Amino acid sequence: MRAAAIQLDSTAERGRNLATTDRLVRSAASDGATLVVLPERFDLRGTAEDYVHGAEPLDGATITGMRELARELGIDLVAGSFTELREGHDKPSNTSVHIGSDGEIEAVYRKIHLFDVTVDDTAYRESASGEAGDETVVSDEIGLTVCYDLRFPELYRILALEGALIFTVPANFTRTTGAAHWEVLLRARAIENQAFVIAAAQSGEYPPGMPAYGNSMIVDPWGEILARAPGGDEECFVAADLDFDRLREVRRQLPSLANRVPAAYRWPQGVGA
Repeated sequence: MRAAAIQLDSTAERGRNLATTDRLVRSAASDGATLVVLPERFDLRGTAEDYVHGAEPLDGATITGMRELARELGIDLVAGSFTELREGHDKPSNTSVHIGSDGEIEAVYRKIHLFDVTVDDTAYRESASGEAGDETVVSDEIGLTVCYDLRFPELYRILALEGALIFTVPANFTRTTGAAHWEVLLRARAIENQAFVIAAAQSGEYPPGMPAYGNSMIVDPWGEILARAPGGDEECFVAADLDFDRLREVRRQLPSLANRVPAAYRWPQGVGA
């Protein structure tokens, strides 16, 4: 399987973002990719107010357009994440959608871990404009995650035990935390779960004062980086061939998943941060 990660520099101009997305997905498909992953907030990146006012339902124009694109190109498309408006919910969700090559929605994952963090005196409060999900999702051996989820290894272990051979990580990592942790976390999630990781990132700086790291990446089950995009504001795609024989070989040679001892593991009770 050939897979691609799309790197964008999205803004609050949805039309412009979707036009760039369309161009790069087509280029990746022309390069042979049959699985394409978009970054977090691929359609609209901005302030909390932008997300609240720009939220769309699952059957809205953005995902409908991605379904048509996947069907036309005959590819599986993980629509990184968009801001989903749901009836009966006060706040929108940060939602990733796996679309099959027939254009049908295969799975929907709503980001569990919201980014409420202060980085370099800049406050990020995702919960101010979003509602967290509460369900893990594996779709056709693809474990769906989003950005800040990357820092929670228990999520990825559960996805691996539920059958995921590929993790998708659409992201909008900050430039500071990305430079320090992005690569090491992606490689760690791949190594410890012996799975492929496809991490599609935002780049550039939007909104002003919130620069993103870029460096979209594809990592193999041994932790080897198969493809990597530049940081900064370049919009592009990176692609690599995923060798599942190699995955099986890694799992045979170093059977850490098989060597787990679940009976010995206990979750501590009442432990706070």
